[in-house]
Amino acid sequence: MSNGECLTGAKRAAKALVNSRHAIAFTGAGISTESGIPDFRGPQGLWKRFNPALASIDYLNSDPRGFWDFYIERFRVLSSAKPNKAHLALAELERLGVIKYVITQNIDDLHRLAGSVNIIELHGNYKTVYCIRCNSSYPFELALSKYESGENPPRCPRCGGILRPNVVLFGEPVSEISKALELASISDAVLVVGSSLSVYPAAYVPLVVKQHGGVMILVNLEPTDYDDYADVVMHCKALEALEQILSQVKLILGGAGVGA
Repeated sequence: MSNGECLTGAKRAAKALVNSRHAIAFTGAGISTESGIPDFRGPQGLWKRFNPALASIDYLNSDPRGFWDFYIERFRVLSSAKPNKAHLALAELERLGVIKYVITQNIDDLHRLAGSVNIIELHGNYKTVYCIRCNSSYPFELALSKYESGENPPRCPRCGGILRPNVVLFGEPVSEISKALELASISDAVLVVGSSLSVYPAAYVPLVVKQHGGVMILVNLEPTDYDDYADVVMHCKALEALEQILSQVKLILGGAGVGA
C-alpha cells in the first residue's frame, strides 16, 4: 500500500474512531516487530523456524528441559525490547479518550510500558513465572537466573516444583477471553493492529464487534482472510499506520480530548 493509500485509510479510520461511542484496539505480534520481536506467521515468523509444538503444554509436561531451552531465548528478546511508536500511539489514543481498551495477544508487556492503562492480555505476560506444583509466583528474572546457573528446568524455591512462564501455551484455555468478548459486544469500533486473525479464540474478539454492527479497522502488513469483511484495511507497517491515525484523530479533535 502506498503512502497516499495509507493516509486515505488513516483518515477513514480516524473518523470512525472519533465518531465511535466505545472503541477498542486488538493487537497481535505485528505491532511489536519494530521493537525487534519476531512475529509468528509472517515471512520471517517464529513458526517458520520452529515447530509450534515447542510452545505447548504437552511439550512442557513431557520435556520441561527442552521447553525452557526454547523459551529462554525468546524471553531474552522480550526482556530487552522497548515500546515503539505504534505502542505509544495507541497509548495516546487511550489518553485522548478515543480507545477505551487495548486487548492484546502479545505477552511482551510493551503496551503497559508505553503507557496504556486499560489492557487485557489474552495470552498472559512473560514477566512472571509460577510453580506448577504449589502455584507460587516469581519474577521472570528468578527463572532466568536459575537457568543461567545451570538449573534446567528452573525450580520453585519453596517446594522444588518446576517453574513455568505465566503465559497461555498451545493446548490451554484462554482465561481472559470472556472479559474480552464482553467488551467486544458493547463496542462499536475495533482497531485491529498486527494480527492475522488466525488464532482462536482470540480472533473472535474483533469479529464480535463487527457482528454487533461495529466498524472494523484492519492494520496488517500482510493480507488476512478478513480483509473483505473489514470496513477499513491498511496494509502498512503498524507504526506508520498508527502514527497517521493518531495525527488524523488529533486534527479532528483540534488537539483536545473527546471530553474536553
